[in-house]
Formats: sequence, structure tokens, C-alpha cells
Amino acid sequence: MSRRSRGFVFTALAVILLMLLSACSSTPSTPTGSQGSQGSQSSQSSQQPAGSKYPDKPIIVIAPAGAGGGWDLTARTTAKILTEEKLVPVSMPVENRSGGGGAIALEYVVNEKKGDPYTLVVYSPPLLLIHLNGTTPKSFRDLTPLAQLFTDYQIIAVKADSKYTDINQLMEDLRQNPKAVTVGGASAPGSMDHLSFMLPAFKAGVSIKDVPYVSFPGGAELTTALLGGSIEVASTGVGELMGQLEAGTIRALAITAPQRYTDPRLKDIPTLKEMGIDAEFEVWRGIFGPPDMPEDAKAFLSDALAKMVQTQAWQDALTQYNWQPAYRGPEEFAAFLEQQEAQMAELLEIMGLLNKQ
Repeated sequence: MSRRSRGFVFTALAVILLMLLSACSSTPSTPTGSQGSQGSQSSQSSQQPAGSKYPDKPIIVIAPAGAGGGWDLTARTTAKILTEEKLVPVSMPVENRSGGGGAIALEYVVNEKKGDPYTLVVYSPPLLLIHLNGTTPKSFRDLTPLAQLFTDYQIIAVKADSKYTDINQLMEDLRQNPKAVTVGGASAPGSMDHLSFMLPAFKAGVSIKDVPYVSFPGGAELTTALLGGSIEVASTGVGELMGQLEAGTIRALAITAPQRYTDPRLKDIPTLKEMGIDAEFEVWRGIFGPPDMPEDAKAFLSDALAKMVQTQAWQDALTQYNWQPAYRGPEEFAAFLEQQEAQMAELLEIMGLLNKQ
């Protein structure tokens, strides 16, 4: 073999050797790069409390008032069914944080539990009202809506011997003289019992800012005032007056529901719409997470709640507490809250109770 030929062979062998070395060095580089990517993803995942093993510790459910009220009952019933039906594999203790009509709990969840998927809170219309009336600058938009669970409706009632036998007679008198009667409720001015009467009155053409409203500490005091004659009309939750309805001491003029109740004790009470007044008023109950809740936690809890409302245990709870089924998922619930807030803001502004700051 000539020197020139040997040089060519050596050169070819060198090129081949370099190619083999390059291939060998590039082979581990792919797993290294992949491992680096996985490591980055693992690091990113570890920064989120809700990883693939979520949930792996107790989820606290906050009731924004003391034990025994509607928020507390909703929180405890929901937590009980979710765990007993094994839809959530960890315990769900309830924590009561009362004060400010729900504002104390709201400030706590927003300020101290941001991004924490192990804290939930139950709310109803006061969540909207405490923002609109200036009690707190925080609103439902600072939370993560997960689901509307059910709803209640309100009842408008008078004494059994009242001259008013239907809601339109009452509204006609109020159109002529907004101070013709005094309305009472078991919530503060500008809250649920007040607005649930003023909404249909507004729709009926009444000057609602002039209608007298008296607030009572609870349903017992409200009933006493109605039966004693210190108020002519009661506006409150259906359950508050159930005993008097059954006893025949009061007369229900209307309920704020979209259709009549199926409960035999309530089936004869007309809706506002039946009486020609285009109004409904829901006392909804829903469950929320804190702001910036991780998406995997939101998805898990939303799915669990959607499954819960299909269980027999939940149906039994609805019947037991006379709750009306009204499930809404996260997006639909958020849109509903926007609509509700706009409606309440309009009423509060007319009554001079809207905080415009």
C-alpha cells in the first residue's frame, strides 16, 4: 500500500472514530437533557401545594359565623358527605370564624390563605352585600368559586287576619303610599330579608327608599312582632315562619322562588311571577377556595362537589333541611354571582345604602 493510500485510510479511520465518539457523547446527553427537564417540572410541581397526591392532609372548611347557623350547617353537611362518600380521602374539619357579617372570615382567607388548597369557605348572599355596603373592600372575585350547592327562597307573609289576601293588594297600597305598612325581617337593613322584599316592591313600581323596614335579631322576634301588630309584613326565609304557617296564625302572600314548592305545607303559596311581579330572590349557598388556588386542586374539588350533589346522602340532606337543589359549577357560579351583585347594587343604590368608594 502506498504512503498516499495509507494516509487516506488513516484519515478515514480518524473520521469514523470521531463520529463514534460524537455519537457516544451525544447518547447520554439526551437522557441528561430529559432528566433536567423532568427535574425542572418536579421542582415546579413541588412548589405547588396541590400535586399529584392532592389531597394528602386535612382540608379545613370555614363557616364565617358561629355554630348552629346556616353557614355552619352547610359546611358541616358538605364536609360530612364528601368524606363519608369517600369523594375526598382526607378529613374535613369545620372551623368557625364569625364577625362582620362574614367579613372577618373573608379577610382571613384572602390575606392569609392565598394559594392554599387546604382551606375552603362557605358563603351566601352576604358575601356580596358586605362588599357593596363597604364593610370590606374584598369581594367574591378575591376567592375561587367552586360550586353553588343549593338555594333557599324567601317568603312574604302577613297575619292570618290581615286585610291583605294577595301580594298585589299590598303593592297597590305601597304604590299609593310607600309608608302604608312597616316591613320586618330577621336581617340588617340592606341585607337578605330587606332586599328580598324591596326587589319585588321595586319591580311593582313602589318607591322603595321610603318603605319602612325594621330589623329583628332572629325569626322568633320577627314572628312575635308580626303577631303582635308592631309590623304588618314579614319578609324572611321560608323556614323561619314554617311553624306559624302550619299553625295557621299567618298568611303567606308569595314566595320568591321561580316555581312553587313541592312541600305539601307550601305548595299553595304562589310565586311572585304567578302574581305578575317579575322577580326572584335566591338565598344561595356555595363553597369557595382562596385566591390563586392551584388548578389541580380546583379541578379535584369541583369534581368531588359535582359528584356529591348526585349522591343519595345529599338528596336526603336537601329533604331534611328543605333546601332546594341548585347546583352550579365554577364558571356558571361565577357568572351567576356577577348577575346577583349587579341586581343587589341597583337596589342598594336606590335605597341609599350602596358604598360607592
